[in-house]
Amino acid sequence: MTIREFKMPDVGEGLTEAEILKWYVQPGDTVTDGQVVCEVETAKAAVELPIPFDGVVHALLFEEGVTVDVGQVIISVQTEAGAATAEQAPVQEAAPAAAAAPAQEPAAAARQPVLVGYGVSTASTKRRPRKAAGTAAQNGSAAPAAVAAPVAPAASVVPAQQNGNGQSAEGRPLAKPPVRKLAKDLGIDLVSVVATGDGGVVTREDVHAAAAAALAPQTVAAPAAVTVAAPVAASAPAPVQAPVAAAAERETRVPVKGVRKVTAQAMVGSAFTAPHVTEFITFDVTRTMKLVQELKADPDLAGLRINPLLLIAKAVLVAIRRNPDVNASWDEAAQEIVLKHYVNLGIAAATPRGLIVPNIKDAHAKTLPELSEALSSLVSTARDGKTSPADMQNGTITVTNVGVFGVDTGTPILNPGESAILAVGAIKLQPWVHKGKVKARQVTTLALSFDHRLIDGELGSRFLADIAAVLEHPRRLITWS
Repeated sequence: MTIREFKMPDVGEGLTEAEILKWYVQPGDTVTDGQVVCEVETAKAAVELPIPFDGVVHALLFEEGVTVDVGQVIISVQTEAGAATAEQAPVQEAAPAAAAAPAQEPAAAARQPVLVGYGVSTASTKRRPRKAAGTAAQNGSAAPAAVAAPVAPAASVVPAQQNGNGQSAEGRPLAKPPVRKLAKDLGIDLVSVVATGDGGVVTREDVHAAAAAALAPQTVAAPAAVTVAAPVAASAPAPVQAPVAAAAERETRVPVKGVRKVTAQAMVGSAFTAPHVTEFITFDVTRTMKLVQELKADPDLAGLRINPLLLIAKAVLVAIRRNPDVNASWDEAAQEIVLKHYVNLGIAAATPRGLIVPNIKDAHAKTLPELSEALSSLVSTARDGKTSPADMQNGTITVTNVGVFGVDTGTPILNPGESAILAVGAIKLQPWVHKGKVKARQVTTLALSFDHRLIDGELGSRFLADIAAVLEHPRRLITWS
């Protein structure tokens, strides 16, 4: 019998890490080639990982909720001798398997794709270097030097490979993922924690003790506090401030990672790269709302999801056909405007993991029923967290429906690489002049943000006016198509 390791794969797009969302197997479970063993979340989407060989799960090396670098071993499997392949070589025989340390990672050039549909990124998978201060503090760790590294049982989560100084081979303090999360939540640097666990492993009690010690000098005004915190007392007196305990009750820090992290980076890049212009139009959509009800009752559309967003999306596509120059992108390197002869219509979707913008490929070529099916599939997939990276690539223009939250309008930021984004406000019954009389009508406001390098004021105004014209008189869905 041999122990084989499965590493966090490169799922493409140059991503360097992924968070383990859920394990579908446990130590002792039998797995087969191609079986999904866990679900991970990258900065793009949630992805299920299949194991590439048969065997029995030996150990899970990381717990759920832990972010793991691409190339790190995440699970070891006990397999039959001689079953190794070029992608996954055996790391040791079964006898010393419990003390197995992750094999040295192969060179980047030798990496092989492990997921169908994903290529191997040629980009570096190294994360940013750790803070120099943290590294220096680790070198001065007071952890016991003569204690041997602990041996994890086969049915437990195995800590990273360590040396004899109570630190991992990378120089980090030894601690299990839940303990690291606790330290992060409490704002405690593990480097400063005195470890009492076997082999210099930091325990939960150690972290709580460090947190209590951090509170003591600030909440107790006794001279003894200066003696206990000698390194701090050597510096200039700290200014008067509120106790840490009170601050902890008033604030919660949430790590920025996954979809939320990449969205934040993309929005900052877009806001400070593309010169944004936003225009607004308020108009009567009573006829469109009546058409929605009629289409819902149409037996030819039975089973399809018919809503205002469907007709708004169709109106955008009609307006793009009338104003094709809005459907473009800016090539900074070549200093060219790239006109797109296809429309990949993005639909902003709020999910538990943050805002994502999947797009409907070749939306311009779809009939109304086909567009309805695509919208329904896109929304359900996004809610389930199963949107693939490919579904969020190569968008051209996006629609975001802020009206579902009761918001009248907004000034949306462009999805990077796209020319425009349309924000749809709430549709409300309001007094409106209709045929010379003030009547209660269904009214909404659209806001169009566009890249002024690609779209000038005249083109942007005509495009927005055409969208409104279609929705005010939906018969134009036919006459303008």
